[in-house]
Amino acid sequence: MAGTQFSMPWKVMPVRNPSIAPLVEEVTVFGQEMPCSLEALLLGIAEKLDLPGVGPDGLGEAGDFTHPDHFYLKMVANLAFGDKKPDPEKNEPGEIVPDADDEEVRIFTEARRFLPPGVFDAERWRASVGDEWWRKVIYVLNRGGRFQDHAKAFDGSKLKNKYGKQINLYQEKTVGVKNALTGEHYPGLAVYLPAPFDLSGKPIADPAEFDLRLITNREVYHTKARTITNYWLLALLPENSVLMNTRDAQRLGLKAGDVVKIISATNPAGEWDLGPAIGKRPIAGVVKVIEGLRPGVISFSLGHGHWASGSTDVVIDGVRIQGDPRRVKGIHANAAMRTDPIITNMCLTDPVGASAVFYDTMVKVVKV
Repeated sequence: MAGTQFSMPWKVMPVRNPSIAPLVEEVTVFGQEMPCSLEALLLGIAEKLDLPGVGPDGLGEAGDFTHPDHFYLKMVANLAFGDKKPDPEKNEPGEIVPDADDEEVRIFTEARRFLPPGVFDAERWRASVGDEWWRKVIYVLNRGGRFQDHAKAFDGSKLKNKYGKQINLYQEKTVGVKNALTGEHYPGLAVYLPAPFDLSGKPIADPAEFDLRLITNREVYHTKARTITNYWLLALLPENSVLMNTRDAQRLGLKAGDVVKIISATNPAGEWDLGPAIGKRPIAGVVKVIEGLRPGVISFSLGHGHWASGSTDVVIDGVRIQGDPRRVKGIHANAAMRTDPIITNMCLTDPVGASAVFYDTMVKVVKV
């Protein structure tokens, strides 16, 4: 990726707001400061063990491998190159993106002026890919990727980038299996089932008072189970909410910040029964009113409202280990989801794929 040297029309701005830095400690690997991360750990181990392929000139002609930037920015350069190289004999230009102009370079650098050098150093980033590819990398990063022109995406009325392999619309293996409760074959084609149903295929009709459909969602910085222990993530969202459309909130007389309990036909008490060690806990959370959710639907993000994972006091060999109340905050409403009326100790289930149905429970909310 070596190329002709040229001066860059910007200067690296000093860090004006240290709070923009990652919420982890800084570490030094191969003499360079960087945020503590998996990549920093792997590079640090490689440095201590003097492993080949890392360190100064670790990538051979491609340069050093002493910072995660040296790896990831080359991936962006590969994306900037595309899938086809230029072919002058056939007069084919290839798929290499154009260079970012001076204004794009300014925007790119200004947008990162609050980042510490361990995260963004323009000279280190440029050296990672070489002068020939630097402006092309900026072009891709400024756009969040590379995208085909809309006019080139179609061949007449059909998609130009077609799927090149066989797609099975009819699955013989699926239709060859029978439902153990009904003796009927499972459908070999995609079918539309308009209502919640039990494992025998019988529709479920709960009372009209359960007028809201409960679903789940994920926050981009939380998983279902493990990230509750990461306090730098809890700083971003200490507690999740019961998401509700404005129309439903107005209809129910609720406003942002109200605490509501979620109840269903199979959990009319609206509580988790967690056994004698913990007891019963209400399925309750704080309302957040938004427009980005369809009326008639409520949702909660997974990852909060723990009763284990160090959230609750436990006694081991006579020693009490104190729980952390930060891990309890928020709502986890799986227990409000409807159970199957035939197999009563399990949730509604897709009988073909055997996955839990987290989208077909009708509930109501009650202000606490």
